[in-house]
Amino acid sequence: MRLLRYGSFLSVTVLATGLAAAQEYKVEELKEAAPSGFAPEVSSALNPHGYRITDAEGKPLASLWLRKEVPAASKPGAPQGVIQFPFLASSELLGVIRFDGEGHDYRDQAIPKGLYTLRYGLQPVNGDHLGVSPFRDYSMLLPAAKDKTVGVLPKKQLETQSAEAAGTSHPGILFMLSASADAKAPSMIHDGEKNTWRVVVPLSLAVKGEAKPSPYPVSIILVGASEGA
Repeated sequence: MRLLRYGSFLSVTVLATGLAAAQEYKVEELKEAAPSGFAPEVSSALNPHGYRITDAEGKPLASLWLRKEVPAASKPGAPQGVIQFPFLASSELLGVIRFDGEGHDYRDQAIPKGLYTLRYGLQPVNGDHLGVSPFRDYSMLLPAAKDKTVGVLPKKQLETQSAEAAGTSHPGILFMLSASADAKAPSMIHDGEKNTWRVVVPLSLAVKGEAKPSPYPVSIILVGASEGA
């Protein structure tokens, strides 16, 4: 399975073996809690239901569970330059994901079957990342066995543990993109030109100063990779 990234409901792109365009992917609500294997502190912060992404034959590719409340410094607005989600703190926990088979991230790195946390991150501003994506926002994968806290992580720890998810020197990343305000969540979006599939889901934002969290649609690329990978 090959993974890709994009991101106002949370959109996750899942990568599949072979031509993404030759496959059809679906997402459905999963009325069960995240599996055991996540730290108690992480599990207690998750919604009791999740989302399952399957191929045309109904074979599961991945399942994800979002955090009940994701802290936001301000209300969502327009992107700030190449950053789509300036209201999110670096390394903020977004949720967790289970890959039901080998996957690939937005750099086409192999991601082993298993459990991972999803944290918000920004790609570095250097020549190594030119052309990988138009924005710096990513959902970073960390092995569930290593990520045991809901709190934000130091930059070095975030990058080191994310690289362990891919088994390389580079973090395992899924491209996260904003979704239109009227986007249906959950849903799948196919980009035929880029040959990717995104999953759109509602991220529950707990905006500072507001009494209740509110849903914000985002999309994550799970199928497909950057042309610059």
